[in-house]
Amino acid sequence: MTIYNSIGQQYSQTRVPDIRIVNQLIDLLNLAKGSVIADIGAGTGGYSLALANQGFFVHAVEPSIVMQKQAVEHPQVKWFTGYAKNLPLPDKSVDGIVSILAIHHFSHLEKAFQEMQRIIRDGTIVLLTFDIRLAQKIWLYDYFPFLWEDALRFLPLNEQINLIQSNTQRRVEAIPLLLPYDLSDLFAAAGWRRPELYLKPEVRAGISSFALANQDLVEKKVKLLAADLSSGEWTKKYDNIHNLKEIDIGYRFIC
Repeated sequence: MTIYNSIGQQYSQTRVPDIRIVNQLIDLLNLAKGSVIADIGAGTGGYSLALANQGFFVHAVEPSIVMQKQAVEHPQVKWFTGYAKNLPLPDKSVDGIVSILAIHHFSHLEKAFQEMQRIIRDGTIVLLTFDIRLAQKIWLYDYFPFLWEDALRFLPLNEQINLIQSNTQRRVEAIPLLLPYDLSDLFAAAGWRRPELYLKPEVRAGISSFALANQDLVEKKVKLLAADLSSGEWTKKYDNIHNLKEIDIGYRFIC
């Protein structure tokens, strides 16, 4: 939570829910309108709001008050302050669960998955996560190698799945999220075809790996990227990436 009390000040400006991710969540949840969904690690509530706008009732659980204060109010979104390992929701009180790029911040994954199983009735749990080991090493990691190194600290996908299965006794499926080139939710690799985005402090501020890195190193790498973009060096090396409309960089829905 501490990191998001720090980096979360302008989070909602750059972490705008992408409607394609919202639609995929709804497809995977496969719930009737009016169902109750828990959003665990809800942040500023962007995806909670998007789901509410599609006719669902949402219980948004988030430990950071800084993040919660940025949420747009909606009559079908109710906020709860709490952690995934001890969810402030009753047993069997929700029809479905989502958690969007949050489980790598959970301090006790086993307890978090047990808690998800406790609060859900018989619906689906959908987690958006990532495993950098499944990603191709694009230009981003040449300029910012700490993004790659930081992501290697997180559990491999198969270990995430094993933890879920052993703590929920559920059947689990992993579904790739191919990142389109024009994502509105600017998480770590979202700008894979838009290198200029990483020059913007507000974009980097919404990405925890940048916020946790040595800031002198970050500034040095940003200046290098800016210089290479200006001189045409970046285009000379990497312009073929503009031929791609979407890319697999290791992001997965676990359903």
